Amino acid sequence: MKATDLLVQQHKKAKAAFKKLESGRGDSALLTELANDLAAHMAIEHELFYPAVISLDEDMIGESFEEHALGELGLKRLLGASPDADDFQAKATALKELIEHHADEEEEELFPKVEKAMDDAQLKELGKAMKARFAELVEAGWKAVYARGTNATKTLADGARQRLQRSRNRKHAA
Repeated sequence: MKATDLLVQQHKKAKAAFKKLESGRGDSALLTELANDLAAHMAIEHELFYPAVISLDEDMIGESFEEHALGELGLKRLLGASPDADDFQAKATALKELIEHHADEEEEELFPKVEKAMDDAQLKELGKAMKARFAELVEAGWKAVYARGTNATKTLADGARQRLQRSRNRKHAA
């Protein structure tokens, strides 16, 4: 499966889960599945997808890291709220809107650039690596994904962005 197709598939699954949560049909199992999927999705974009495509639109990738950071914080706030709490729906809706905006922007603006710049073989190879890494991260769970060097002011997206920038700086210096 092409990398872009995999990401679109994951976007659709997250949108469906948010719809259930917003309608009150979700439960703690759905919330945990959503958290595991979102954390793994963002991590494979940080680790594999964005480094492979950053040269196509550096500004959009920078914005994506910021949206991921906000998404991580929103997800943690949602996970910390009881589904019975008065603010649960507000937190779910705010996170849903952020994630949907981010997904739509990627699908409409970034993915067409990626598909134009990379051939099907490259996209499938990247997709294969992303799918395997996604499975590992989902299995580990959102707590393990977000435990890697995050705190109240630094998110997984912040660390990934810094590593990517250091790597790019080393390549330019060589």
